[in-house]
Amino acid sequence: MPTASRQFWVGVVSREHVQLGVKGGFIQLGHGKKAPLQRLRGGDALVMYSPRTRHPTGEILQAFTAIGTISTGKIYQVEMTDDFKPYRVDVGFLKAREAPIKPLINDLSFIKSKTHWGAAFRFGQIKIPAKDFKLIAKAMGVESAFRGNAP
Repeated sequence: MPTASRQFWVGVVSREHVQLGVKGGFIQLGHGKKAPLQRLRGGDALVMYSPRTRHPTGEILQAFTAIGTISTGKIYQVEMTDDFKPYRVDVGFLKAREAPIKPLINDLSFIKSKTHWGAAFRFGQIKIPAKDFKLIAKAMGVESAFRGNAP
């Protein structure tokens, strides 16, 4: 997919839930809601930011915890329990290292307030510029995967 049509996203999810998604090759956003996933398209690049190790009371983490490419963008629903049927989209995750956000804050343009930077993540999903995404990918050790037309 040409880079010009690719969009770059940050999803906000606890590390514990990110790890489940990486293992299964999928993401859920907004506690399993469909609407956040409808903005994603196959070929879009995605990085996951984890404020905590687990939701809602895990240890503070504040790190990018996974990175990859949206596979097809096809949204599907799964039944985890009788009353929890979250929506998912498949992601091809890369083997990457976690990257703490604090050393990157001053260089990330999507973070407008460098003193109240956490506000940027309050809605659980953020579209970011390619330049910011590539900076995060570099911090995670996978910048070469996002050069040119590579997934």
